[in-house]
Amino acid sequence: MNDLTIVIPAYNEEQALASFLPELMDYCRKNGCRLIIVNDGSKDGTKALLNQYADPTFFTPIHHKVNRGYGGAIKSGIEATTTLLVITIDADGQHRLEDVSALYTALKENDADMVIGRRKKHKESLYRKTGKALIRFIAGLLMPIPIHDLNSGMKIYVTDLAREYMQLCPDNMALSDIITLIFLNQRHLVLEQAITVVPRTTGTSTINIKTAFDTVLEIVHVATMFDPMRLFFPPAVFFLLFSAVWGIPILLRGEGVSVGTLFLFVTGLIFFFLGLLAEQLALIRKNLNLSRPKSPPEDH
Repeated sequence: MNDLTIVIPAYNEEQALASFLPELMDYCRKNGCRLIIVNDGSKDGTKALLNQYADPTFFTPIHHKVNRGYGGAIKSGIEATTTLLVITIDADGQHRLEDVSALYTALKENDADMVIGRRKKHKESLYRKTGKALIRFIAGLLMPIPIHDLNSGMKIYVTDLAREYMQLCPDNMALSDIITLIFLNQRHLVLEQAITVVPRTTGTSTINIKTAFDTVLEIVHVATMFDPMRLFFPPAVFFLLFSAVWGIPILLRGEGVSVGTLFLFVTGLIFFFLGLLAEQLALIRKNLNLSRPKSPPEDH
């Protein structure tokens, strides 16, 4: 596994890392993989702890002066990665290291571009279950999704692809969902591998209702960027048909075209032409990406 780097974003995870880090470093030594932990502006002793364990042969801590968010920390870690493959896991000790090996094997055996650790059913609050279901429902309306666990924090990627697409991702928690949707939209091979999540023993999760709102907003952004007509065409058809249903009976009675009919018709046209404009911009962006020279990935 000397072509793999483990990237971990950490914010105020001193207690969890104190118990998890020795085991993690031993795993890296035995398997020959590299380790990058990004201290995302923590206010506890995370920075001192990481510096204490730093090892130039395989473990590099990165420190943000201010908190950039979960996505910002992931981006810094992947940008610093020099290996062919990179895997992200959480700093709270909930991911088992044997699942790192399982995802690595699954990606290699299937020649995949991304493998997501699909969490087995575990006890969650109704609040979180509802939020996840809502996010998946909205994402499914905007683009086809063959993946079940969109926002799993354990993912293994081909590094060059991850680095290329990270610039399109937000700096918040929505990155987990968005990077998956981008890989799927760009027709890369994305698979899932079952993993087991260990209950958190220290600290508290920072996921809240704002996280779900931000994620939905970012999903809409991605859909607009890659497949805008899927977003604009349905409302355009709805308003045009509604204008016909509303206006034709009035027109047949010889009363002319009503203001309501004109409003619905113009609204439908606006949605349609906005979709065409967004589609053209998406096509231009795609052509620019295709024309950009890309160097083949290197096996370090």
